[in-house]
Amino acid sequence: MTTIPLPRQAPRRVHRATRAWNTVGLVAAALIALLWLMPLLWAVDTAVKPEDETATIPISWIPSHFTLEAFEKVFAQSDLIVWFVNSTVVTVSVTLLVLVTASMAGYGLSRTDFRGKRLLYGVIIAGIMVPPQIVVVPLFREMLALGLVDTYWAMILPQVAVPAMVFILKKFFDGLPRELEEAARVDGASLWRIYWQIAVPLSRPALAAVGIFTFIITWNNFFWPFLAVSNPDLMTIPVGLATIQSSYGLRYAQIMASAVLGGLPLLVAYVFFQRNIIRSVAHTGLSGT
Repeated sequence: MTTIPLPRQAPRRVHRATRAWNTVGLVAAALIALLWLMPLLWAVDTAVKPEDETATIPISWIPSHFTLEAFEKVFAQSDLIVWFVNSTVVTVSVTLLVLVTASMAGYGLSRTDFRGKRLLYGVIIAGIMVPPQIVVVPLFREMLALGLVDTYWAMILPQVAVPAMVFILKKFFDGLPRELEEAARVDGASLWRIYWQIAVPLSRPALAAVGIFTFIITWNNFFWPFLAVSNPDLMTIPVGLATIQSSYGLRYAQIMASAVLGGLPLLVAYVFFQRNIIRSVAHTGLSGT
């Protein structure tokens, strides 16, 4: 008896359905990206308009002529370069200190046993759920008692303790194979040498993710630097932009020009390191947090 094979239609239908869903997902992603880019495009468009056209009704995307007058006035009438330098000093310092302290704390919690370990880890986890605004008054009183108000240290030190970064690195160290460390320990390596020469190189994706997110959060932080310093020569970009807005009033072109300049370093960093950012997020599982 001979059998006649039936035509296979299911794989084609599955393939068409997959392509359709991929197309829908691509269109949705494009719309979301456009939605996120609209404020940035509007800020740039307003910054290159003449000041008298920024509040005209009806609103127009295309000005009568493009001008960089707003950018020139921002540089001439503010200490923008000084604020850039201050933000760079504070952000780089905080990022480096967070990488060092969070990686050491995460490795210690992951690989060592000591009395009170679970309690300490529980306190760190609880610290993630505490809003930073709750500890502002005690932190300010502490900085005042130490005589650090109106200094770089007043902006740097309180931002170094980040429980979330300790948690991320601790979970990453938990996933590293212990066989490498046991082999190094048999060869006589100390705990510090194992951490520095084995754990740190293997955790580069996690360290890159922590460093990137710490850099972005610190650069954009307004609340604590606003409280910690009152000296204009120590202001960071967000604090300085707030003073520009209050002094310029309703000069929308200059306000938008200063905002574009303040966010430009983050945009440039993302353009040059976007592959590292995406790879770091994928390796550490931060996309779901």
